[in-house]
Amino acid sequence: MPELPEVEVVRRGLERWVAHRTVADAEVLHPRAVRRHPAGADDFAHRLKGHRIGVPRRRGKYLWLPLEDTDQSVLAHLGMSGQLLMQPHAAPDEKHLRIRIRFTEPQPPDEGPAGDTELRFVDQRTFGGLSLHDNTPDGLPDVIAHIARDPLDPLFDDEAFHQALRRKRTTIKRALLDQSLISGVGNIYADEALWRARVHYERPTAGFTRPRTLQLLGHVRDVMNAALVAGGTSFDSLYVNVNGESGYFDRSLDAYGREGLPCRRCGTPIRRRAWMNRSSYFCPRCQRAPRAAS
Repeated sequence: MPELPEVEVVRRGLERWVAHRTVADAEVLHPRAVRRHPAGADDFAHRLKGHRIGVPRRRGKYLWLPLEDTDQSVLAHLGMSGQLLMQPHAAPDEKHLRIRIRFTEPQPPDEGPAGDTELRFVDQRTFGGLSLHDNTPDGLPDVIAHIARDPLDPLFDDEAFHQALRRKRTTIKRALLDQSLISGVGNIYADEALWRARVHYERPTAGFTRPRTLQLLGHVRDVMNAALVAGGTSFDSLYVNVNGESGYFDRSLDAYGREGLPCRRCGTPIRRRAWMNRSSYFCPRCQRAPRAAS
């Protein structure tokens, strides 16, 4: 699933090409794409029409489009294969097109694809979708009010995160994937940050000192910023930005997906272990397992 860098790349594209445009009409082509909007497809389309979209926002892996003249937002769930694409009106429909949003204003001449464009939600596996929600006083859709700030947020509190780690008494990768502690980190960037920090994924958080926590947060931020520069990580054609282009950070991964390949630091083959219905990739020499971990 997309993690913070991939979602931020999409958000930036939407900010450039969708912000401050007014919805002329919306068309829902598959009901599963709005299943999180209880009132249904017709209500979703009707309630969007005529509203002006504000600057797209993100917290962790969650992306939403505020409606400027209301206290509501359109929350986008990308799921495993969701794509938000800007396309010319005349472009052929994608095979898995689920929602189409047209605008009253033409595309600014100096921005994006030439001519009038529309926003399309394409989703091969139909795990994702769009839904309309009320905002909290902080401007978040109410259904994600419990999500913690992410490490690239200027208001992220490093000390509060460290104290939460100490209280949680779990293992470090579980903590990094806990969206109520720190948002935006998923399996890929957790493995990458832990490799950079030389920390095993099963190391207990209770033993983390403040310097070690701050060092790990630094690596989390570094790997995410590097991924942003590369446009995110794409292992197949399902993750793309709003222009349909794939990211290329997968070429720079040091741990994730490199089972059997030599560690870029010490040359020891990278190992993969099954972990919580996922996989963890690590160097057995650089990231020594705690005694209780196998």
